[in-house]
Amino acid sequence: MNFQVTRFILASFGKITVLILLLHYSYDLSGQTKNLDYYLGKGLTNSPVLKDYQNQVKSNVIDSERLSATFRPQVTGISNNAYSPVVNGWGYDQAITNGATFTEMINVSQTFVGKKNQNTQYKGINFLSDSVRNAQKLTEQDLKRNITSQYITAYGDLQQLNFYTEVNQMLKNQGTILKRLTENNIYRQTDYLTFLVTMKQQELLMKQVQIQYRNDFSMLNYLCGIFDTNAGILEEPAISLQQLPDTSASAFFYQYKTNHQKLENERSIVDYSYKPKLSAFANGGYSSTLLYQAYKNFGLGVGINLNVPIYDGHQRQMLHQKIMLNENSNENYKDFFGRQYSQQIAMLRQQLAGTESLINDINEQIKYSDALIKVNGKLLEKGDAKIPDFVIAINNYLTAKNLLTQNNISRMQIINQLNYWNR
Repeated sequence: MNFQVTRFILASFGKITVLILLLHYSYDLSGQTKNLDYYLGKGLTNSPVLKDYQNQVKSNVIDSERLSATFRPQVTGISNNAYSPVVNGWGYDQAITNGATFTEMINVSQTFVGKKNQNTQYKGINFLSDSVRNAQKLTEQDLKRNITSQYITAYGDLQQLNFYTEVNQMLKNQGTILKRLTENNIYRQTDYLTFLVTMKQQELLMKQVQIQYRNDFSMLNYLCGIFDTNAGILEEPAISLQQLPDTSASAFFYQYKTNHQKLENERSIVDYSYKPKLSAFANGGYSSTLLYQAYKNFGLGVGINLNVPIYDGHQRQMLHQKIMLNENSNENYKDFFGRQYSQQIAMLRQQLAGTESLINDINEQIKYSDALIKVNGKLLEKGDAKIPDFVIAINNYLTAKNLLTQNNISRMQIINQLNYWNR
């Protein structure tokens, strides 16, 4: 190859290197160092869904207070006033209208509800609050899993970015030595160009990882409700496998237990709705037609009402049948979810064991690849290295390190999936 052509190619590669370095510095990580707990805290605090659940619980407390108010005496002010004139014999029949009626009174009524009946109605509201609280726990788990998963993904990008930066620095150091040896005609220009092409490929890959890291970092902020356009440094996530609770204490199974209790309570509410209902009232005030001694029409009144259900077309039995069908559906869902739960846990544990075993094998491979690169590096300094073999050794090392990073990230993702079920 003509030496002037070679110099032109090298100069072109030098311009490409400057361009890549400018791109690299334009993507400098200027944000602060943050850890996983920071993002989990922000995500839980900013979540409108969790705030909605909190408001629902407060709303149920208000409903419970309103229910208590219905068991106390109800006081009502009544004002009924009517005047039906008769003019020249024309008008409503005064036997019906009394000509005029004026009623101004205060009415006090009280419905008598047994203590057990009251407790049953309170339980209905309490079960609703329990369901909301449990849904809140499950939503928190979903949010934690999603944020942790995205954090792990972004952290994996950062690990790859750091690795490519380290490798590129190593290649530049080796490239400086190879360039000097090439100028001294110890190596051919084609060998140097082959090495240079490999180095530029790694720089382009580093640029690609930088872009991916910024995208995944932005998505992490998006999930947590954080407005920040700077990509910071992420600490290694403290991911450790947690002990899963017994299914009877798990929030994922609690919803079926709560559903069963709600249906039992609904059955009791239906039964109480068919019991006799007793209520009493008392009123006092003024009621008159103004036809006879209107000034004496102030008075009091008391009364008792009794409502006894006799026949409604067997609606009570129909309601019990509906509740029984709902209980059957709840049990079916519970059994099916239990099988899915056991299968998923077993599958994730199997994946975790396989991934950890593969990581050990990859670490062994990296040791050999790293040793081969060091040997070739020493041979390069002496001018005895074969550049194609050196490039192959570098590519093998890069492949093994990338595979290690991917499997380390996969391991943390699997642990995150297992920890999701620990609530």
